Amino acid sequence: MRRRGAMVVAALLLAGVVGGQPARAQTAVPQPEDDPSVIREWAERVSETVDPEEKLTTPEEAVWHAYVTLAMYNAVVSVEGRYVPYRWQARAPQEASAEAAAATAAYQVLVTGFPQAGPALEKAWKTSLAAVPDGPAERSGVAFGKRAAEHVMGLRANDGREASVPFIPRPAPGVWRPTPPGHEGFTTAWIGRLRPFLVDSPSQFRPGPPPELASAQYARDLAEVKAYGAKTGSRRSAGQTETAVFVARVEIQQALGDHAARHAFDITDTARLYAAANTVMTDALIVAWDAKLHYGRWRPITAIHEADTDGNPATTADPAWEPLLPTPAHPDYLSGHATWSGALMRTLVGLFGTSRVDLNIPSASTGTTRHYEYAEDYVRDVIDARVWAGIHTRTADVVGSTVGERVAAWSLRRYFLRT
Repeated sequence: MRRRGAMVVAALLLAGVVGGQPARAQTAVPQPEDDPSVIREWAERVSETVDPEEKLTTPEEAVWHAYVTLAMYNAVVSVEGRYVPYRWQARAPQEASAEAAAATAAYQVLVTGFPQAGPALEKAWKTSLAAVPDGPAERSGVAFGKRAAEHVMGLRANDGREASVPFIPRPAPGVWRPTPPGHEGFTTAWIGRLRPFLVDSPSQFRPGPPPELASAQYARDLAEVKAYGAKTGSRRSAGQTETAVFVARVEIQQALGDHAARHAFDITDTARLYAAANTVMTDALIVAWDAKLHYGRWRPITAIHEADTDGNPATTADPAWEPLLPTPAHPDYLSGHATWSGALMRTLVGLFGTSRVDLNIPSASTGTTRHYEYAEDYVRDVIDARVWAGIHTRTADVVGSTVGERVAAWSLRRYFLRT
């Protein structure tokens, strides 16, 4: 298959320059019509389209990031080659513009799902196409990008998104129930039954059960979150409080785009980075929600309020205890945040060929940005942060992170591979 830049890449391969770390080791400069910023711009446009009022939970939004970035990935690699498309055998016309194909694929997915945003999306789409020279390349790219979007959305038809999945907790010690202050039901339970993008089933990586209520480990978990996660009177340091708040709303799409730009990823490697990260993170969330549905473990706030019912002599009830941050409306085990974070970092390690991920991660909660040189540093912060926020036990975080890493490792052995 002949694609733009193929001769340059081939020469680099013969010279031993192109290795396991895709964009950093590759010095081929993309053609002007294949500007990688189109991937970054449309990936970041997902949030403002699907959640303009910032009411969705992370998993609800994550599904759309996966849809859009997969469509762009298929559109681009079917033009440029280098990587195996996602469950698709089509090949684009040789003259097709990858940039036009990517913009159209993203636009088509979003406008189909959110027709009310049509005018704004159409304006953004036309702006993207304005950067592509008029002619056969643009026309072919647009037509193929539409096909890529239709294919991905066809694969995801009836995948269980927003389906009714009841979760009726029984009134027993250890069992999740709605928590203060809103006492909201488990309305996102459908995520645990969503058809995964990569793994075979939601239960494929389901871990063993959480600690027994009468166990010493359970008592240690509860004592730690009670002492360090309290809203008032906590043993947290100022730095630990800042970490808990920082982690609550991180902007991962921006972090991915920043990394790709600073390391001069071309359009193909940028598309692969976003698609791999977003699909693996979404599958990790599906696995985490499957565990939440299966085990239904109560949250720390409930466990602390009702510790006199758990049968463990090492725990003490405190009905007035409050967490630093509001408790999300779903069970403790597994921690969704820790699961997708572990999955993300393992994905980046796999793509880059090193644990030195070099990420600048901004937080919408604090308005600050932190630099994470190594994957394990971010994983550690997330595990600690959810305990310090008072919303998860350490076991739920540690096991979640490990499960997420397993999901990522399994997925990268099968998807987003070189051709």
